[in-house]
Amino acid sequence: MYPIIVDFGIVNFFGFEFRLAIYSFGLMLVIAFYSCYFLLDKDLKQLGYDEKLASDIIFWSALGGIIGSKIYHVIENLDQILSSNNPLEHIFSGSGLVFLGGLIGAIIAVSIILKKYGVSWLFFADRLAPLILLGYAIGRIGCFLVGDDYGIPSDLPWAVSFPNGLPPTTSYVFTSQFPWIDISKYGDGVLTVHPTQLYETFICFGLFYMLWLKRNTIKIQGSLFFQYLIFAGLERFLIEFFRTNEKYLFGVFSGAQILSGFMICIGLFFLINPLPPSEKESI
Repeated sequence: MYPIIVDFGIVNFFGFEFRLAIYSFGLMLVIAFYSCYFLLDKDLKQLGYDEKLASDIIFWSALGGIIGSKIYHVIENLDQILSSNNPLEHIFSGSGLVFLGGLIGAIIAVSIILKKYGVSWLFFADRLAPLILLGYAIGRIGCFLVGDDYGIPSDLPWAVSFPNGLPPTTSYVFTSQFPWIDISKYGDGVLTVHPTQLYETFICFGLFYMLWLKRNTIKIQGSLFFQYLIFAGLERFLIEFFRTNEKYLFGVFSGAQILSGFMICIGLFFLINPLPPSEKESI
């Protein structure tokens, strides 16, 4: 685990003391957004679009994604947040960035920007679909480095432990915070778990590469975005069987799996029933 890449120690700035450090999760988020911006900007310049469009899309998708992910986190953990001594600390902390909520928030924010510029939603959805996978894959590396969003206990050769994770992978944590997970066959102390963050990183890098190669050969506008919904939904649906999230539906499926199912159904529906192409497909 490497939650901090570089620690500069305590810095005094005009009487205010704070710890100056480069945190791994924050660094991965910066790398993710700048990687997506670089590729999108290069693509849009070749197509003759306003150079400011790429930066606006990335900025507002980031802002909308953060707001959407926090709202999803609050809804999913409302009882725990309300019962805590300081609910606001939970709401405004750096944790709780739930991807599915972030995806909804980012889509809403980007839709507003695209409407402002008067460009085709479907055309840009196809261009952005591979980049969402790229950003997600890089972001999951950050989750691995800080020991967050890991999987259920495992004794497989590649299982890892996060003794200082968020939270630590100890038997006490699993008993107190994840009581629905059976750890009876494991001993006390630090447990090894599925590195689901890396599972998703590898899968989403592969999906990104596949969709990126297809972006210039699209025959039906919007089809690449709806393929993204299917692949991303299927990936998350399957990974959830190895995650620690509580299973709400029939004791088998988590909230994330329910939303992933909706993503798959929406993607399949619009692949079978394509939306009419926009007149503003390109400049």
